Amino acid sequence: MDAPLRKELSETPLKGVRSNIVQSIRAFRVQDLQDSARSMGHHFLYANLAAGQSKQEVLELIAQQFMLPAHFGKNFDALYDCMTDPVHKSGPQPGFIVVLEQIPANAKFDKEAREQLLDIFRDTADYWADRKIPFRCFYSFL
Repeated sequence: MDAPLRKELSETPLKGVRSNIVQSIRAFRVQDLQDSARSMGHHFLYANLAAGQSKQEVLELIAQQFMLPAHFGKNFDALYDCMTDPVHKSGPQPGFIVVLEQIPANAKFDKEAREQLLDIFRDTADYWADRKIPFRCFYSFL
């Protein structure tokens, strides 16, 4: 890690946070994470999922708020594909900070669906880790 990046990380709320992780947002504020992304030159992706009730609605909200391509298939495999391969092929990536806020917790989007969604982001973090690109995803439940 070069000195300027090390300095930026030491001055952000991400100090001590692994570079490729999916974790609860808990002590972090969305604005601080966005500011950190900006200061490090990372992509910042944010989705508020409170209005989603089902898997399809949650995926639609992510597609809209992440501005995924029109051909996005609105399934978990397609989400993984959109978060990895096309982005990788578009050139060097500086890093990512992703926020999934208010993931629904209801009968139509149950614990299994929530874990599947988070697994996609864990797999995405692993994908970018293999390429030595930071990918941090923070989430909260509704």
